[in-house]
Formats: sequence, structure tokens, C-alpha cells
Amino acid sequence: MKYKFSFLLVLFLSISLLSPSFAQSPHRKRTAERQQTTNVTPAILDIKQDVSEALKVIEQNYAGDKLDYNKVFKSSIDGMLKTLDPHSNYFDAQEYEEMRAEQRSEYFGIGASIINQLREGKIDTYITATFEGSPASRAGIRYGDRIAKVNGEEMQGKPSAEVRDKIRGPRGSKVSLTLEKASTGKFETVDIIRDAVPQPSVPDYYMIKPGVGYIDMTRGFNYDTAEEMKYALSYLNEQGMKGLVLDLRGNPGGLLDVSVEVAAKFLRSGQVVVSQRGRLSNRVWRVPTDETEQTPIVVLVSRFSASASEIVSGALQDHDRGLIVGENTFGKGLVQSIVPLQFGSGLTITTAKYYTPSGRLIQRDYSTENLYDYYKNEAEGNTTETKPTGPESRTDSGRVVYSGGGITPDVAVKPVEITREQASLRNPIFFFTREVINGRIPGFDAYKVQRAIEFGHKVEANDFPITDALIQSLKVYLSKDKSWNVTPSMIDKNRDFVSTELRFSLVLSAYGRISADQVYTNVDPQVLKAIEVLPQAKELAANAARNTKKSQ
Repeated sequence: MKYKFSFLLVLFLSISLLSPSFAQSPHRKRTAERQQTTNVTPAILDIKQDVSEALKVIEQNYAGDKLDYNKVFKSSIDGMLKTLDPHSNYFDAQEYEEMRAEQRSEYFGIGASIINQLREGKIDTYITATFEGSPASRAGIRYGDRIAKVNGEEMQGKPSAEVRDKIRGPRGSKVSLTLEKASTGKFETVDIIRDAVPQPSVPDYYMIKPGVGYIDMTRGFNYDTAEEMKYALSYLNEQGMKGLVLDLRGNPGGLLDVSVEVAAKFLRSGQVVVSQRGRLSNRVWRVPTDETEQTPIVVLVSRFSASASEIVSGALQDHDRGLIVGENTFGKGLVQSIVPLQFGSGLTITTAKYYTPSGRLIQRDYSTENLYDYYKNEAEGNTTETKPTGPESRTDSGRVVYSGGGITPDVAVKPVEITREQASLRNPIFFFTREVINGRIPGFDAYKVQRAIEFGHKVEANDFPITDALIQSLKVYLSKDKSWNVTPSMIDKNRDFVSTELRFSLVLSAYGRISADQVYTNVDPQVLKAIEVLPQAKELAANAARNTKKSQ
């Protein structure tokens, strides 16, 4: 019963936090009886009584064998918070710890990427890569190894997310994996001690072409993001960087203070980065020093760039410091405060709204949508061609920008769209790669990868070139198994896609995921457009600087 009442306490505390009394004086008059029993309003006491009675009725009458109190109270609190806005959330103890771990750019597990693959009607989970210095890497786990069992439990047919959850666990605990090794086909059981697995928020940075640096900042704004970015800028400047592509596509946001620090690196002293207006406090963040990066910059954004990433892109756009390329961003202008609760759980509750330097509130309207539609519309890209409908503002040089619908790019470029036919080719390409790197495709011994991943590799043109002979071998391999349902004409029709996917998989097996992503990045049309418009970004920033000097 102690477990049950812990969740009741969380629910009542949550209701108290969301009630008007949360911001009122503790000296508010109450009846003597209520002063002795509680610190909440009469209405809250009525709700508490209703919840208690409802729970009692459920316990006495529910036909199920067992009542899952965690699920009951979690859904109750979630439902309550979602009546406020889409971004206030409740986290049970496990979820709360996972969120805090993400902010530290780490999680506890073995440090391996996994994926479901379908072959001969059976779904299995396979290793695609390990992370540098991780327990999985030290244990000799390789690309293509099949996870047959976790702690003796069969994994065939299970979603990769479920397999992942079984592999993760407390730091220092042991997990036993039974693997079918891709190199030999034999089964091997390895015991691995779980550890903290670092997940840098700036995983990659390199010179994407002479004079042009590229920084991958797609993962979120965590405690170490600003320092990681500064290190990346220092490295790229040493390599002769004359222009920068900052990739914020898909970046879901994170810590507001960190996003301010990132944006401030590119702005001038005294310039506003963002302002916050809330029920309890108002604040304006400005650039504290003149130690800024002067390199022309293009920022890549997508419909999944949200919150902190919109603070950065909005600040650079409003001050005409950088050119924004890509799609309309998500449109999240609400600020959440983290409220830890008893028993390890916690809330993120909206306590303020933030505004870009020109005064834009970029939050999308959610009053006419349910939660499903709110996220579904963005996932499907329904706002890509539409403009925000909010009030008009102007950038430092007088360009018109709008509130009410995210950050509209200065140069709109749609992302690559994968057809259903192309998506169906990824599965056989994975298994063909598995054969190639283990030396089972004649004539391609140079492509064998039977060694540990060489991390930190910059992909060069001579790394796993996709030749006509390799494509022909792929066709032959697929023709031997009709269950693939892939014809030579499908390969020819999608030759560019197949070549990119095959090279990605080969690089992934040899150099890991961070290097493999370079294969995609280097041919991405949004990235190529960003490089093309760098001269425009340079002129934009120069004009803004001249206008600022004239007005002083």
C-alpha cells in the first residue's frame, strides 16, 4: 500500500502545483480545520476526496486480476497536464532519471546501436555499431551480430525498443547477451557490465569542403553542448574555416541557458538573445562579451527543430547574423521548469513563454488541436509550405519575420523524401553488407571489415567506392533468394539511393555511426544549398553590422 499512496501523494502535489494557490501567499486565510489538515484550497480538497473515492471503487469492483497503480496515476497526471498545453509532462521515477541522464549527455547500458530487420518472415534485432570506449566495443561486438537472447530470454520477434530496454540497466549491473556472430554464424554468450555511455551533443565536425566547416548539432542542448561547440569551432578555425554550416535539423531543444550561450558565440556584445515572460518572472538574456565568432554562418533547420534550437536560429535570423535554410521549424515557444517530486518522479511544467530578439513568440497555436494532431501535423510536414499567421516583426536590417509558427527559413529547401520502394531496399542492403564485410562476396576482399571500429575517421572518396561491379554483385546476391522480392530493374531505377545506402552501411561497419552520417551529409541537398548560399550569409551579416554602426 505504501507504493500506491506514493503515487496518490504525487497526484495531489501535482494538482496543488497547478492550482492558483501555487503562486499565492502562504498567509492566505483558511478555516481553522483546513489549516490543520492541508495547505491547499477547498476545491483541491474536493478533488482529493473524489480521487480517493474513485480509487476505492476501482479497487473493489475492477474485473482485472491486478491493478497497475503506476499506470493508473501516471495517466491521471498526464491527462491533467495535457489540459494545460502540449509540453507540460509528468515523468515517473525511471523516465525522470532517463531525462536527467540525457541532459548529462549519457545513459547507462552497453553502448551499441541496434535495429530490427526482417528476413524470411522473421523479425530479429541486429547490431549496427558500437560507441567509442563502450562496454559493447570492448566486448568485441560487431556490425551484423544478431541478438538471440538477453539474459536467457529469446528476442526473436520483439521490437528493437523492447530489446533496448532489456539491455539497459543500472550502472555496474551485468547483462548477458547471446549473439549469433555475423562473421562465423556461431552462437556466443557474452556477459557485459553496464556503464555510462557518453552521447556527445556535438557528435561531429569537419571541413565539408575547402574553407567550409560543418558542425553536427542535431541531438539537443545539454550541459556540455556549448563547450563542445566551442571546441569544434576552434578546431575548424585551425583548419582554415571561412564559412560555417551549423546543422540544427531535428534538434528537439533542451536547456535554455545553454542555447543562449551557443547563440551568443555568434552575436555582438549587448545584443539580445532571447527574452522570457512568465507568471513568476521576466528576464532578458544579452550577449555578455565581444569574444564572438565572425565566420559567415548558415543554419540548417527542419520541422523537428524545436525550442532551444529555435532560440538559436531565431536570434541569428533576427540579428541578420546567419541565413536560415531548410523547413519551417516546429514552433515551440513555451519554457518548462523541472519540478522534482517525491519518490524520484518529476514534472516539467510550463512557467513562461520566450520571445526572439525582434519580439516574436514562435509558439504554434494548439488551442484548436488535440495532442495527436499537434504532433502529427508537424511529423507529416503540413506546415512546410505555409507561413506563420502571427504579428509581423522586423530583423535588424528591416527584413519581415512573423510570430505564431516557428522559424520560417530564409531559403526553403525540402528534405530528401524516401519512396516506399526505396525503403524496402534497405533491408536487403543490410544483409548484403553483412556478407561483404565478412568476405563472403567474391572479388571484394578489400571491403572486409573484421576488426574493431576505427572511430573519428573522416570519410574520404576512396573509402568503400560503390562500383558497377559491386552493384552487380548485389543483384546476383538478391537473385539467389526470391523472398527479397527485389528485381534488377528496381536496383537500376534507384541506383543513386542504393549506392548511398550501401556506402553508408559499409562505412558504418568500419568507422561507426558518426562517420557513416558523413556519407548522407555530403550529398544532402539541404547541406549543398547551405554551402551555396554562404556568400549571401556573409553579405547579410555585413549589412546588419553597417546598419548597427549607423544607428549608434
